[in-house]
Amino acid sequence: MNVVLSRDGQVRAMEATVVSAEKHFGQLCSLLAAHTRKTARLRDVGDRLVKQLIEVAGSEAPDLRVTLREVAEDLAKVQDYRQAQAEIKRFKQVQSHELKQLERLEKLRQKSPSDRQVISQ
Repeated sequence: MNVVLSRDGQVRAMEATVVSAEKHFGQLCSLLAAHTRKTARLRDVGDRLVKQLIEVAGSEAPDLRVTLREVAEDLAKVQDYRQAQAEIKRFKQVQSHELKQLERLEKLRQKSPSDRQVISQ
């Protein structure tokens, strides 16, 4: 009888873990998608500005042309840097989430060392 109650408790705990993971992963994915869209719009505006600067530079005097092209190149570098920052931030968030999941798994293992097969699934 105790084995059945123990299994029922384990099943409920695993179901609660699955429900929680589904909820949190859904929210995480939604927020990451919103962040990506916003970052992409900002990147698009920056890219258009770089393109416009290069077009304007083509019709200017040589000194101004060189300066405008340099500004455009610097702005493109800033855009690339921002993109890299956003990607690093996103990777850190995912890594942090995965570490928390591993910590939860380790706690489950410590609570029920005899159920390693169930936990590993």
